Amino acid sequence: MNKYESVIIINPSVDEEKVKSLTTTFSDLINKHGKVEKVEDLGKKKLAYEVKKNSEGYYVVTTFEGEPSLIAELERNYRITDDVIKFMVIRQDEK
Repeated sequence: MNKYESVIIINPSVDEEKVKSLTTTFSDLINKHGKVEKVEDLGKKKLAYEVKKNSEGYYVVTTFEGEPSLIAELERNYRITDDVIKFMVIRQDEK
């Protein structure tokens, strides 16, 4: 299994409860096919540039282990979730 880091930016108009709900949903998906190591909610931050007419967003960083096939499914779920305005999944190098 490889180590990955996922950063998602959630629409700022979403309330705290929904942010926690989305984080739990994505963590559960990862845990089905891998293992979540850490989830960090960085809170609402200003974006460097507007994304989908938003100048702010909730940042959530997840560190996890999983098979490469998990990444395609995770990114598909990010794309179909309307409240996720931007995301990135990065494979971490072994140290």
